[in-house]
Amino acid sequence: MHPVTADWQPRVAVIDDEMISRREIKRGLEREGYLVETFADGTSALRQIEQNAFDLIICDLKLPDISGMDILKRACEVSHRTEVIMITGFSSIESAIEAIRSGAFHYVTKPLKMAELRALASQALTKVKLKIEKEALEKELFSGPRNYQIIGHSKAIEQVRQMIKKVAPLSCNVLIQGESGTGKELVARALHCGSKRRNNPFISFNCGSFAEELIANELFGHEKGAFTGAIETKLGLLESAHKGTIFLDEIGTMPMSMQIKLLRFVQERTILRVGGIKPIAVDVRLIAASNQDLNRAVVNKKFRQDLYYRLKVVLITLPPLRSRLEDIPVLVNHFITRYSHAFGKHVTGVSPGVLDILCNYPFPGNIRELEHIIESAVALAEDTVIRRADLPPDIQNLSFNNLQQQKWPSLEEYEKDYIQKVLVKTGYKKQAAARILKIPRTTLWRKLKRFNLQ
Repeated sequence: MHPVTADWQPRVAVIDDEMISRREIKRGLEREGYLVETFADGTSALRQIEQNAFDLIICDLKLPDISGMDILKRACEVSHRTEVIMITGFSSIESAIEAIRSGAFHYVTKPLKMAELRALASQALTKVKLKIEKEALEKELFSGPRNYQIIGHSKAIEQVRQMIKKVAPLSCNVLIQGESGTGKELVARALHCGSKRRNNPFISFNCGSFAEELIANELFGHEKGAFTGAIETKLGLLESAHKGTIFLDEIGTMPMSMQIKLLRFVQERTILRVGGIKPIAVDVRLIAASNQDLNRAVVNKKFRQDLYYRLKVVLITLPPLRSRLEDIPVLVNHFITRYSHAFGKHVTGVSPGVLDILCNYPFPGNIRELEHIIESAVALAEDTVIRRADLPPDIQNLSFNNLQQQKWPSLEEYEKDYIQKVLVKTGYKKQAAARILKIPRTTLWRKLKRFNLQ
Protein backbone atom coordinates (compact mmCIF):
# COMPACT_ATOMS: atom_id res chain seq x y z
CA MET A 1 0.00 0.00 0.00
CA HIS A 2 1.47 3.32 -1.05
CA PRO A 3 2.41 6.00 1.53
CA VAL A 4 0.43 9.23 1.61
CA THR A 5 2.12 12.03 -0.34
CA ALA A 6 0.86 15.16 -2.04
CA ASP A 7 0.28 13.15 -5.26
CA TRP A 8 -1.17 10.06 -3.53
CA GLN A 9 -3.50 8.10 -5.81
CA PRO A 10 -5.60 5.61 -3.86
CA ARG A 11 -5.79 2.09 -5.33
CA VAL A 12 -9.34 0.81 -5.63
CA ALA A 13 -10.51 -2.72 -6.53
CA VAL A 14 -14.01 -3.20 -7.99
CA ILE A 15 -15.28 -6.79 -7.78
CA ASP A 16 -18.58 -7.44 -9.58
CA ASP A 17 -19.67 -10.12 -12.03
CA GLU A 18 -21.85 -7.60 -13.93
CA MET A 19 -19.75 -5.97 -16.67
CA ILE A 20 -21.91 -2.84 -16.97
CA SER A 21 -21.72 -2.25 -13.23
CA ARG A 22 -17.91 -2.67 -13.21
CA ARG A 23 -17.51 -0.27 -16.12
CA GLU A 24 -19.80 2.37 -14.58
CA ILE A 25 -18.01 2.29 -11.20
CA LYS A 26 -14.56 2.36 -12.83
CA ARG A 27 -15.47 5.37 -14.97
CA GLY A 28 -17.03 7.26 -12.05
CA LEU A 29 -14.11 6.71 -9.63
CA GLU A 30 -11.36 7.41 -12.17
CA ARG A 31 -12.85 10.88 -12.53
CA GLU A 32 -11.96 11.36 -8.85
CA GLY A 33 -8.29 10.55 -9.59
CA TYR A 34 -8.31 7.00 -8.15
CA LEU A 35 -6.41 4.07 -9.68
CA VAL A 36 -9.15 1.51 -10.35
CA GLU A 37 -8.78 -2.19 -11.15
CA THR A 38 -11.82 -4.34 -11.93
CA PHE A 39 -12.45 -8.06 -11.38
CA ALA A 40 -15.30 -10.26 -12.62
CA ASP A 41 -14.80 -12.92 -9.94
CA GLY A 42 -13.55 -13.23 -6.39
CA THR A 43 -10.74 -15.70 -7.00
CA SER A 44 -8.73 -13.46 -9.34
CA ALA A 45 -9.38 -10.47 -7.08
CA LEU A 46 -8.07 -12.35 -4.02
CA ARG A 47 -4.84 -13.24 -5.81
CA GLN A 48 -4.20 -9.56 -6.50
CA ILE A 49 -5.24 -8.49 -3.00
CA GLU A 50 -2.79 -10.92 -1.41
CA GLN A 51 0.07 -9.70 -3.61
CA ASN A 52 -0.52 -5.98 -3.08
CA ALA A 53 -3.29 -4.75 -0.76
CA PHE A 54 -5.73 -2.12 -2.04
CA ASP A 55 -6.74 1.04 -0.20
CA LEU A 56 -10.43 0.49 -0.97
CA ILE A 57 -12.38 -2.55 -2.20
CA ILE A 58 -15.88 -2.25 -3.64
CA CYS A 59 -17.28 -5.76 -3.72
CA ASP A 60 -20.59 -7.37 -4.69
CA LEU A 61 -21.93 -9.47 -1.85
CA LYS A 62 -22.88 -12.28 -4.25
CA LEU A 63 -20.20 -13.51 -6.66
CA PRO A 64 -20.22 -16.57 -8.91
CA ASP A 65 -17.30 -18.34 -7.17
CA ILE A 66 -16.90 -17.11 -3.59
CA SER A 67 -18.86 -14.92 -1.19
CA GLY A 68 -18.21 -11.20 -0.82
CA MET A 69 -17.99 -11.92 2.93
CA ASP A 70 -14.96 -14.13 2.23
CA ILE A 71 -13.38 -11.27 0.27
CA LEU A 72 -14.05 -8.93 3.20
CA LYS A 73 -12.52 -11.33 5.73
CA ARG A 74 -9.38 -11.98 3.69
CA ALA A 75 -8.88 -8.29 2.80
CA CYS A 76 -8.96 -7.37 6.50
CA GLU A 77 -6.43 -10.12 7.28
CA VAL A 78 -4.04 -8.90 4.55
CA SER A 79 -4.18 -5.23 5.60
CA HIS A 80 -5.98 -3.56 8.47
CA ARG A 81 -5.80 -0.29 6.51
CA THR A 82 -8.05 -1.51 3.68
CA GLU A 83 -11.68 -0.37 3.73
CA VAL A 84 -14.44 -2.39 2.04
CA ILE A 85 -17.77 -1.15 0.63
CA MET A 86 -20.28 -3.91 -0.13
CA ILE A 87 -22.71 -3.87 -3.06
CA THR A 88 -26.03 -5.58 -2.38
CA GLY A 89 -29.57 -5.97 -3.66
CA PHE A 90 -32.49 -4.86 -1.51
CA SER A 91 -33.26 -8.50 -0.73
CA SER A 92 -29.92 -8.98 1.07
CA ILE A 93 -29.62 -5.81 3.15
CA GLU A 94 -29.51 -7.92 6.32
CA SER A 95 -26.38 -9.62 4.95
CA ALA A 96 -24.86 -6.21 4.18
CA ILE A 97 -25.48 -5.08 7.75
CA GLU A 98 -23.81 -8.27 8.94
CA ALA A 99 -20.85 -7.37 6.71
CA ILE A 100 -20.56 -3.99 8.45
CA ARG A 101 -20.47 -5.76 11.79
CA SER A 102 -17.63 -7.85 10.37
CA GLY A 103 -15.59 -4.80 9.42
CA ALA A 104 -17.02 -3.37 6.18
CA PHE A 105 -17.05 0.42 5.91
CA HIS A 106 -20.58 0.66 4.43
CA TYR A 107 -22.82 -0.76 1.74
CA VAL A 108 -24.68 0.49 -1.37
CA THR A 109 -27.75 -1.02 -2.94
CA LYS A 110 -28.48 -1.80 -6.56
CA PRO A 111 -29.28 -0.05 -8.81
CA LEU A 112 -26.17 1.98 -8.01
CA LYS A 113 -26.24 5.74 -7.54
CA MET A 114 -22.78 7.01 -8.47
CA ALA A 115 -23.07 10.18 -6.40
CA GLU A 116 -23.71 8.07 -3.30
CA LEU A 117 -20.88 5.68 -4.12
CA ARG A 118 -18.40 8.50 -4.77
CA ALA A 119 -19.27 10.11 -1.42
CA LEU A 120 -18.81 6.81 0.44
CA ALA A 121 -15.54 6.11 -1.37
CA SER A 122 -14.24 9.57 -0.40
CA GLN A 123 -15.16 9.02 3.26
CA ALA A 124 -13.59 5.54 3.30
CA LEU A 125 -10.35 6.77 1.69
CA THR A 126 -10.14 9.67 4.13
CA LYS A 127 -10.19 7.06 6.90
CA VAL A 128 -7.48 5.06 5.09
CA LYS A 129 -5.35 8.17 4.69
CA LEU A 130 -5.57 8.93 8.43
CA LYS A 131 -4.51 5.35 9.24
CA ILE A 132 -1.50 5.56 6.92
CA GLU A 133 -0.42 8.96 8.28
CA LYS A 134 -0.81 7.72 11.88
CA GLU A 135 1.34 4.65 11.20
CA ALA A 136 3.97 6.75 9.40
CA LEU A 137 4.13 9.14 12.36
CA GLU A 138 4.50 6.27 14.85
CA LYS A 139 7.25 4.74 12.70
CA GLU A 140 9.06 8.07 12.54
CA LEU A 141 8.76 8.54 16.28
CA PHE A 142 10.26 5.10 16.93
CA SER A 143 13.22 5.57 14.60
CA GLY A 144 15.86 8.23 14.50
CA PRO A 145 17.13 10.68 17.08
CA ARG A 146 13.78 12.47 17.65
CA ASN A 147 12.14 9.33 18.95
CA TYR A 148 8.82 10.36 20.62
CA GLN A 149 10.11 13.93 20.87
CA ILE A 150 12.71 12.77 23.38
CA ILE A 151 15.22 15.14 21.92
CA GLY A 152 18.98 14.99 22.09
CA HIS A 153 21.99 13.11 20.81
CA SER A 154 23.91 12.57 24.05
CA LYS A 155 24.87 9.04 25.02
CA ALA A 156 22.66 9.21 28.11
CA ILE A 157 19.50 10.14 26.21
CA GLU A 158 20.23 7.61 23.46
CA GLN A 159 20.32 4.89 26.13
CA VAL A 160 16.91 6.07 27.35
CA ARG A 161 15.53 5.89 23.81
CA GLN A 162 16.87 2.37 23.32
CA MET A 163 15.35 1.27 26.62
CA ILE A 164 11.96 2.70 25.59
CA LYS A 165 12.12 0.92 22.25
CA LYS A 166 12.95 -2.37 23.97
CA VAL A 167 10.37 -2.16 26.76
CA ALA A 168 7.43 -0.35 25.12
CA PRO A 169 5.90 -3.40 23.38
CA LEU A 170 5.82 -5.34 26.65
CA SER A 171 3.12 -5.06 29.32
CA CYS A 172 5.47 -5.12 32.30
CA ASN A 173 5.43 -2.47 35.02
CA VAL A 174 8.01 0.30 34.63
CA LEU A 175 9.46 2.66 37.22
CA ILE A 176 10.87 5.96 35.95
CA GLN A 177 13.21 7.90 38.25
CA GLY A 178 14.62 11.34 37.67
CA GLU A 179 14.67 14.87 39.00
CA SER A 180 11.68 17.17 38.51
CA GLY A 181 11.52 18.49 34.96
CA THR A 182 13.52 15.68 33.30
CA GLY A 183 10.55 14.41 31.26
CA LYS A 184 9.19 11.43 33.21
CA GLU A 185 5.65 11.78 31.87
CA LEU A 186 6.99 12.18 28.33
CA VAL A 187 8.79 8.84 28.70
CA ALA A 188 5.62 7.26 30.10
CA ARG A 189 3.64 8.46 27.09
CA ALA A 190 6.35 7.14 24.76
CA LEU A 191 6.05 3.73 26.41
CA HIS A 192 2.28 3.81 25.97
CA CYS A 193 2.45 4.95 22.32
CA GLY A 194 4.89 2.18 21.51
CA SER A 195 2.73 -0.53 23.04
CA LYS A 196 -0.24 -2.53 21.79
CA ARG A 197 -2.34 -0.42 24.16
CA ARG A 198 -1.71 2.77 22.20
CA ASN A 199 -5.32 3.10 21.01
CA ASN A 200 -6.67 2.77 24.55
CA PRO A 201 -6.58 5.33 27.40
CA PHE A 202 -3.44 6.85 28.88
CA ILE A 203 -4.38 8.28 32.28
CA SER A 204 -2.02 10.29 34.45
CA PHE A 205 -2.44 10.67 38.22
CA ASN A 206 -0.22 12.73 40.51
CA CYS A 207 -0.08 10.98 43.85
CA GLY A 208 1.11 14.15 45.59
CA SER A 209 -1.86 16.30 44.48
CA PHE A 210 -4.59 14.68 46.59
CA ALA A 211 -5.29 14.29 50.28
CA GLU A 212 -4.88 10.71 51.53
CA GLU A 213 -8.61 10.08 51.91
CA LEU A 214 -9.26 11.12 48.29
CA ILE A 215 -6.62 8.97 46.61
CA ALA A 216 -8.57 5.72 47.07
CA ASN A 217 -11.69 7.36 45.66
CA GLU A 218 -9.78 8.69 42.64
CA LEU A 219 -7.98 5.45 41.85
CA PHE A 220 -10.64 2.87 42.73
CA GLY A 221 -13.90 4.83 42.36
CA HIS A 222 -16.97 4.37 44.55
CA GLU A 223 -20.39 2.79 44.54
CA LYS A 224 -23.59 4.79 44.73
CA GLY A 225 -24.38 5.50 48.38
CA ALA A 226 -20.89 4.60 49.59
CA PHE A 227 -20.77 7.85 51.56
CA THR A 228 -22.66 11.09 51.94
CA GLY A 229 -22.76 12.81 48.57
CA ALA A 230 -22.10 9.64 46.54
CA ILE A 231 -25.28 10.03 44.49
CA GLU A 232 -24.08 7.80 41.68
CA THR A 233 -21.44 5.18 40.93
CA LYS A 234 -18.09 6.65 39.91
CA LEU A 235 -15.44 4.75 37.95
CA GLY A 236 -11.94 5.16 39.35
CA LEU A 237 -8.94 5.96 37.20
CA LEU A 238 -7.67 2.36 37.24
CA GLU A 239 -10.98 1.12 35.88
CA SER A 240 -11.16 3.98 33.36
CA ALA A 241 -7.72 2.99 32.05
CA HIS A 242 -8.84 -0.60 31.30
CA LYS A 243 -6.84 -2.03 28.36
CA GLY A 244 -4.64 1.08 28.48
CA THR A 245 -1.94 2.59 30.69
CA ILE A 246 -2.04 4.43 33.99
CA PHE A 247 0.85 6.68 34.97
CA LEU A 248 1.31 7.25 38.71
CA ASP A 249 3.54 10.27 39.15
CA GLU A 250 5.24 11.15 42.45
CA ILE A 251 4.57 7.59 43.65
CA GLY A 252 7.00 8.20 46.52
CA THR A 253 4.51 10.58 48.16
CA MET A 254 1.76 7.96 48.33
CA PRO A 255 0.77 7.28 51.97
CA MET A 256 1.58 3.84 53.41
CA SER A 257 -2.10 2.91 53.72
CA MET A 258 -2.59 3.51 50.00
CA GLN A 259 0.63 1.67 49.15
CA ILE A 260 -0.93 -1.46 50.69
CA LYS A 261 -4.07 -1.08 48.55
CA LEU A 262 -2.02 -0.44 45.43
CA LEU A 263 0.12 -3.49 46.14
CA ARG A 264 -3.02 -5.63 46.36
CA PHE A 265 -4.11 -4.34 42.96
CA VAL A 266 -0.68 -4.97 41.41
CA GLN A 267 -0.74 -8.56 42.71
CA GLU A 268 -4.35 -9.46 41.95
CA ARG A 269 -5.22 -7.07 39.08
CA THR A 270 -8.64 -6.52 40.59
CA ILE A 271 -10.13 -3.46 42.29
CA LEU A 272 -12.80 -2.95 44.88
CA ARG A 273 -14.65 0.35 44.58
CA VAL A 274 -15.17 2.29 47.79
CA GLY A 275 -18.33 0.84 49.29
CA GLY A 276 -18.23 -2.12 46.90
CA ILE A 277 -18.19 -5.85 47.65
CA LYS A 278 -17.57 -7.31 44.18
CA PRO A 279 -13.97 -7.39 42.86
CA ILE A 280 -13.62 -6.01 39.32
CA ALA A 281 -10.88 -7.31 37.02
CA VAL A 282 -8.85 -4.54 35.39
CA ASP A 283 -6.29 -4.98 32.60
CA VAL A 284 -3.98 -1.99 32.81
CA ARG A 285 -0.26 -1.35 32.40
CA LEU A 286 1.26 0.40 35.37
CA ILE A 287 3.99 3.02 34.94
CA ALA A 288 5.17 4.83 38.06
CA ALA A 289 7.55 7.74 38.47
CA SER A 290 9.40 9.42 41.29
CA ASN A 291 11.83 12.28 41.73
CA GLN A 292 13.04 10.58 44.91
CA ASP A 293 15.41 7.66 45.24
CA LEU A 294 12.81 5.02 46.12
CA ASN A 295 15.49 2.52 47.11
CA ARG A 296 16.61 4.96 49.81
CA ALA A 297 12.97 5.51 50.79
CA VAL A 298 12.63 1.75 51.26
CA VAL A 299 15.72 1.71 53.52
CA ASN A 300 14.25 4.63 55.51
CA LYS A 301 10.92 2.76 55.89
CA LYS A 302 9.04 5.41 53.92
CA PHE A 303 8.14 3.15 50.99
CA ARG A 304 7.12 -0.49 51.00
CA GLN A 305 9.84 -2.81 49.71
CA ASP A 306 7.37 -5.32 48.22
CA LEU A 307 5.60 -2.57 46.25
CA TYR A 308 8.93 -1.11 45.12
CA TYR A 309 10.02 -4.41 43.58
CA ARG A 310 6.60 -4.94 42.00
CA LEU A 311 6.78 -1.53 40.33
CA LYS A 312 10.43 -1.81 39.35
CA VAL A 313 10.17 -4.67 36.88
CA VAL A 314 12.09 -2.32 34.59
CA LEU A 315 13.81 0.81 35.87
CA ILE A 316 14.42 3.79 33.59
CA THR A 317 16.59 6.52 35.09
CA LEU A 318 16.44 9.93 33.40
CA PRO A 319 19.60 12.04 33.44
CA PRO A 320 19.41 15.66 34.65
CA LEU A 321 19.97 18.29 31.97
CA ARG A 322 23.26 19.39 33.56
CA SER A 323 24.71 15.96 32.72
CA ARG A 324 23.69 16.17 29.07
CA LEU A 325 24.62 19.77 28.25
CA GLU A 326 25.45 18.83 24.65
CA ASP A 327 21.71 18.40 24.09
CA ILE A 328 20.89 22.00 25.00
CA PRO A 329 21.35 23.53 21.49
CA VAL A 330 18.94 21.06 19.89
CA LEU A 331 16.44 21.47 22.74
CA VAL A 332 16.68 25.24 22.38
CA ASN A 333 15.94 25.02 18.64
CA HIS A 334 13.03 22.69 19.31
CA PHE A 335 11.40 25.05 21.83
CA ILE A 336 12.06 28.09 19.62
CA THR A 337 10.23 26.38 16.75
CA ARG A 338 7.34 25.39 19.01
CA TYR A 339 6.76 28.80 20.55
CA SER A 340 7.47 30.82 17.42
CA HIS A 341 4.64 28.90 15.80
CA ALA A 342 2.40 29.21 18.87
CA PHE A 343 2.95 32.98 19.16
CA GLY A 344 2.92 33.67 15.41
CA LYS A 345 6.46 35.09 15.50
CA HIS A 346 9.51 34.56 13.29
CA VAL A 347 12.24 33.73 15.80
CA THR A 348 14.83 31.43 14.25
CA GLY A 349 17.63 31.08 16.81
CA VAL A 350 19.72 32.62 19.59
CA SER A 351 22.71 34.91 19.61
CA PRO A 352 26.11 33.32 20.46
CA GLY A 353 26.24 34.97 23.89
CA VAL A 354 22.86 33.54 24.82
CA LEU A 355 23.88 30.03 23.77
CA ASP A 356 27.03 30.31 25.93
CA ILE A 357 24.89 31.12 28.96
CA LEU A 358 22.36 28.37 28.29
CA CYS A 359 25.00 25.72 27.61
CA ASN A 360 26.75 26.39 30.90
CA TYR A 361 23.81 27.12 33.20
CA PRO A 362 23.13 24.11 35.51
CA PHE A 363 19.32 24.17 35.11
CA PRO A 364 18.08 23.09 38.55
CA GLY A 365 14.62 22.80 36.96
CA ASN A 366 15.97 20.70 34.07
CA ILE A 367 14.18 20.63 30.69
CA ARG A 368 11.02 22.18 32.09
CA GLU A 369 13.02 25.21 33.22
CA LEU A 370 14.74 25.48 29.82
CA GLU A 371 11.37 25.34 28.07
CA HIS A 372 9.96 28.13 30.25
CA ILE A 373 13.05 30.27 29.60
CA ILE A 374 12.72 29.86 25.83
CA GLU A 375 8.96 30.40 25.89
CA SER A 376 9.45 33.68 27.74
CA ALA A 377 12.34 34.74 25.49
CA VAL A 378 10.37 34.07 22.29
CA ALA A 379 7.45 36.08 23.68
CA LEU A 380 9.75 39.03 24.47
CA ALA A 381 12.03 38.84 21.41
CA GLU A 382 11.86 41.85 19.08
CA ASP A 383 14.23 40.34 16.53
CA THR A 384 14.57 37.07 14.64
CA VAL A 385 17.04 35.83 17.26
CA ILE A 386 16.84 35.69 21.06
CA ARG A 387 19.27 38.12 22.66
CA ARG A 388 20.65 38.36 26.20
CA ALA A 389 18.07 41.00 27.17
CA ASP A 390 15.27 38.55 26.33
CA LEU A 391 16.41 36.09 29.02
CA PRO A 392 15.10 36.18 32.62
CA PRO A 393 16.93 38.84 34.66
CA ASP A 394 18.43 36.31 37.09
CA ILE A 395 20.46 34.57 34.37
CA GLN A 396 21.02 37.15 31.62
CA ASN A 397 24.09 38.69 33.30
CA LEU A 398 25.80 35.43 34.18
CA SER A 399 29.13 34.91 32.49
CA PHE A 400 30.82 31.68 31.43
CA ASN A 401 33.45 31.94 34.21
CA ASN A 402 30.87 32.71 36.87
CA LEU A 403 28.90 29.67 35.84
CA GLN A 404 31.91 27.41 35.98
CA GLN A 405 33.13 28.60 39.37
CA GLN A 406 29.90 29.19 41.23
CA LYS A 407 28.73 26.54 43.72
CA TRP A 408 25.14 25.74 42.87
CA PRO A 409 22.63 24.61 45.50
CA SER A 410 20.58 21.49 44.86
CA LEU A 411 16.96 21.64 43.71
CA GLU A 412 15.87 20.51 47.19
CA GLU A 413 17.80 23.41 48.72
CA TYR A 414 16.09 25.84 46.32
CA GLU A 415 12.69 24.38 47.22
CA LYS A 416 13.33 24.45 50.97
CA ASP A 417 14.56 28.06 50.82
CA TYR A 418 11.55 29.15 48.74
CA ILE A 419 9.02 27.45 51.05
CA GLN A 420 10.70 29.03 54.08
CA LYS A 421 10.46 32.50 52.50
CA VAL A 422 6.73 31.98 51.78
CA LEU A 423 6.14 30.80 55.37
CA VAL A 424 7.87 33.89 56.75
CA LYS A 425 5.85 36.11 54.40
CA THR A 426 2.54 34.53 55.57
CA GLY A 427 3.47 34.49 59.25
CA TYR A 428 3.66 30.67 59.12
CA LYS A 429 -0.01 30.38 58.15
CA LYS A 430 0.00 27.07 56.29
CA GLN A 431 -3.28 27.56 54.43
CA ALA A 432 -2.10 30.88 53.01
CA ALA A 433 1.33 29.41 52.19
CA ALA A 434 -0.24 26.47 50.35
CA ARG A 435 -2.39 28.88 48.35
CA ILE A 436 0.67 30.93 47.28
CA LEU A 437 2.64 27.77 46.47
CA LYS A 438 -0.38 26.37 44.57
CA ILE A 439 -0.14 22.97 46.24
CA PRO A 440 -2.57 21.06 48.52
CA ARG A 441 -2.12 21.57 52.26
CA THR A 442 -1.33 17.86 52.63
CA THR A 443 1.53 18.20 50.15
CA LEU A 444 2.82 21.27 52.02
CA TRP A 445 2.61 19.38 55.30
CA ARG A 446 4.74 16.53 53.89
CA LYS A 447 7.32 18.99 52.54
CA LEU A 448 7.52 20.80 55.89
CA LYS A 449 8.14 17.48 57.60
CA ARG A 450 10.78 16.44 55.06
CA PHE A 451 12.62 19.79 55.27
CA ASN A 452 12.20 19.98 59.08
CA LEU A 453 10.44 23.36 58.79
CA GLN A 454 7.57 22.66 61.22
